[in-house]
Amino acid sequence: MLINFFFTLRAAKLKVSVKEYLMLLEAIQAGVIDNTVDEFYYLARTSLVKDEAHFDKFDRAFAAYFKGVELLTDFTQDVPLDWLQKKLELELSAEDKALIEKMGWDELMETLKKRFEEQKERHEGGSKMIGTGGTSPFGAYGYNPQGIRIGQDKSRHKSAVKVWDQRQFKDYDDTLELGTRNIKVALRRLRRFAREGSAEELDLDDTIRSTAANAGWLDIKMVPERHNKVKVLLLMDVGGTMDEHIHRVEEIFSAAKSEFKHLEFYYFHNCVYDFMWKNNRRRYSEKFSTWDIIRKYNKDYKLIFVGDATMSPYEILQPGGSVEYNNEETGAAWLARLTGAFPKFAWINPEPQGVWGYRQSIAVVQQLMNQRMFPLSLAGLEGAMRLLSK
Repeated sequence: MLINFFFTLRAAKLKVSVKEYLMLLEAIQAGVIDNTVDEFYYLARTSLVKDEAHFDKFDRAFAAYFKGVELLTDFTQDVPLDWLQKKLELELSAEDKALIEKMGWDELMETLKKRFEEQKERHEGGSKMIGTGGTSPFGAYGYNPQGIRIGQDKSRHKSAVKVWDQRQFKDYDDTLELGTRNIKVALRRLRRFAREGSAEELDLDDTIRSTAANAGWLDIKMVPERHNKVKVLLLMDVGGTMDEHIHRVEEIFSAAKSEFKHLEFYYFHNCVYDFMWKNNRRRYSEKFSTWDIIRKYNKDYKLIFVGDATMSPYEILQPGGSVEYNNEETGAAWLARLTGAFPKFAWINPEPQGVWGYRQSIAVVQQLMNQRMFPLSLAGLEGAMRLLSK
């Protein structure tokens, strides 16, 4: 029973033992869980994975083995599911899209409230109600230059100002083996070595000099080991449009973990607001106040943002503009506080530099960063490291 699942995990380089596998089978036989894929997933992960760092590998192996099996989802939203069934996915020409007008922020929020009061049934292909395949600002699989995405599995046009669904993000894997050493070499431009601590390293030149001065009697000289003194605060955008850049961000995260002894990291989504988190599975239960982060780390830390800066401008400039909750203060205010607290800062953008001019939000973030935005390329990383080293 489930022997192929066991071998799939081993093939994914997870150190799963036979004893742990038998414990999983005993738990299933004892009726510890109901017969749902969700509950089996958590039982299997608890039984077989010994370190949280391997959760990502387990997730990928689990998804590969159970491909095609739909996970049961608890939809707690008030939007009826039949309103959001995907029967039509609207594709419009550039001319058609140009004719569709977008609402302002206040009008959009007020109109959504009215739709919930008015709508009693499913709609498809329209321009007003919550539904699918139309030009309404509310729903899925259609087109509107500025709306609220409801019930769609992922972004299509990158123009939603809010997302109704509660989404799950994954931590970036900092153990990923890099395919090239170029990222590590670029990050080394930020190194600043100093000798500190107890004398544990042989000073060969001084030993030779002292031995010669001592008429050939060996006189060993030791010095403290050299350590990289640079301190880095790494803030990474995760989820949404960043899903397209997971592999490249994991590369830079892995390189940073190996290059900088003093590295602190936090996650945010789209823009920084009043809290961040360290574990995406617990991002609602283990929040870290942005004010506390500013107070905790001194100005010696180099502040590096990693994100595509691709979002609705409202998420940066409007109170309540976050796609996930009603933030009291704008993202721009929090970015200003962070860059004010850490004078050495830069933004690394994985989006191709050629599209930056077509994204209004990127232009806004560039302005807030004092034009300290660099592409996630070898030349971009070297430029960012040179700036932070000054």
